Amino acid sequence: MSDKPERDVEKGYPKADFVAKLRRLADAIENGERFDIQIQGERIYVPVRAEFSIEHERSDDEEEVEFQIKWSR
Repeated sequence: MSDKPERDVEKGYPKADFVAKLRRLADAIENGERFDIQIQGERIYVPVRAEFSIEHERSDDEEEVEFQIKWSR
């Protein structure tokens, strides 16, 4: 069991910052390296063994595409 509390946050980024993070993520995946990112003050280390998926959601007035990265601790 982890000593870290559960967490569910969402953070918006300016377009240029978002693009830079996506480029760093793509480079890490392509090079077989872990991806490090800080989100609202917490450093996250995404391991090489992570799994990637893309999700699409639609409601009456909104659509959403999520690029998801998941791994077991």
